[in-house]
Amino acid sequence: MTMIRMLAAALLAAASLALAGCSGGGADVQQYVSTVSQGQELTDLKRALDEGAINQSEYDRLRQKVLSRRN
Repeated sequence: MTMIRMLAAALLAAASLALAGCSGGGADVQQYVSTVSQGQELTDLKRALDEGAINQSEYDRLRQKVLSRRN
């Protein structure tokens, strides 16, 4: 009977550890990878503005986002 209790305790401990790793910790990690240069992105944004695909406020917001991102 003690062997069953020891096995049950070990399984409970393993399950607790497995579930503890699922909490995530609340970190919000974002990663951006691009093969397009910053200059090309700005050129594409300007073209989208000129062609009416985006308005001036969208252009300004997206342009600032591109410029503030590290290369």
